[in-house]
Amino acid sequence: MASNAGPRRDGNMSFLAIIKVAVMALQRHKLRSILTMLGIIIGVGAVIAVFAIGTGAQKMIDDQITQAGTNLIFVSPGTQTAGGIHWGMGSITTMVDDDAKAIERECNAVAQVTPGVRTSAQVVAGDQNWATGIVGHNQLFPTIRNWPVDDGSFFSEQDVASSARVAVLGRTVSENLFGGQEPIGQTIRIKGQPFKVVGLLMAKGQNAMGQDQDDTVVVPYTTCMKKLLGITYLHFIIASASTQEAISMAEMQIDSLLRQRHAIQPGQDADFFIRTLEDIARMRTESNQIMTYLLLVIASVSLIVGGIGVMNIMLVSVTERTREIGIRMAVGAKSRDLLRQFLLEASTLSLAGGLLGIGLGALASTLITNFLQWPTTISVVSIILAFTVSATVGIVFGFYPAWKAAQLDPIDALRYE
Repeated sequence: MASNAGPRRDGNMSFLAIIKVAVMALQRHKLRSILTMLGIIIGVGAVIAVFAIGTGAQKMIDDQITQAGTNLIFVSPGTQTAGGIHWGMGSITTMVDDDAKAIERECNAVAQVTPGVRTSAQVVAGDQNWATGIVGHNQLFPTIRNWPVDDGSFFSEQDVASSARVAVLGRTVSENLFGGQEPIGQTIRIKGQPFKVVGLLMAKGQNAMGQDQDDTVVVPYTTCMKKLLGITYLHFIIASASTQEAISMAEMQIDSLLRQRHAIQPGQDADFFIRTLEDIARMRTESNQIMTYLLLVIASVSLIVGGIGVMNIMLVSVTERTREIGIRMAVGAKSRDLLRQFLLEASTLSLAGGLLGIGLGALASTLITNFLQWPTTISVVSIILAFTVSATVGIVFGFYPAWKAAQLDPIDALRYE
């Protein structure tokens, strides 16, 4: 290909001249250039989408930790084995109300504690009914779980002490029992017993497992134990550490205290389990990272395939333009000029593919959010990374064809047909 971009007086081509020649060479084969970029476009788009999904998932986990409560520690009964049969977590009934009170009284790294029991029932209001979960807690539940009351008030310490028949409804239960009517002051029946509605919890929506957190009724745990379940033990205890830094200390104090109270000897398995939100978040994050890494490997394979495509087409281009290379070298072009030109052509292909891939990744992230309802967050870091990777692919896979062009003998190149 003849070009009017000639050498400078010192025999070297200017950078602008090299860019002009490179762009003209790519424009001469538009379809081939576009097809060559497809691998880069798909690879970069996949990287952007994968990072968006991973970042969105991590943000969702962080938001759920914030919604769940403040520095939470969950204590659950352990498992028991009878006749060779393992009955699963929560089958031991050794956790009692005094354990919760002892944790609050003796563990100085713990700020607040609420005992917990749970059941399910068909809740009736007038001619309406709704099957839901019933949880029993004390008056500290809204603070510990970071779940304020939206209307009315939460039950009091006196209600807990007297095992009062009062209830606070989740938004879903309220809507299904009362529709648009005011639920405060109304009477509902749980397992045939009347409960007065004193409050309505603020809406929380679904959790990470897709469960509706608003489909619940909260009552005093003493009421649930005595009047709904007829039990004397707890199903779980929720504690709140005084600070985030004190969570580990609080966990150790609770473990030591319960082992002492339950007469568990050193080396014996505890009859309870302790979990923190950090533990749960860590497990979810690790699972999310494994999936992200797997998808990144797949995206990287696509980028490598795209890079091989760039190398292949640049080698074809060098072969097609051998005579042109010989002419340019004969009129003063240096080996480094040819090296820079072909490197620039390869980099231009990769960078253009990278820019289009960023757009494809952003579009894919938007479609995933709109149609699959998965959270996605496109970060500046992922865009910079994708752009850098595409430029690197162009340089790495374009170097050999560029080096091959620069090493051609001018005389042999002029004779090439």
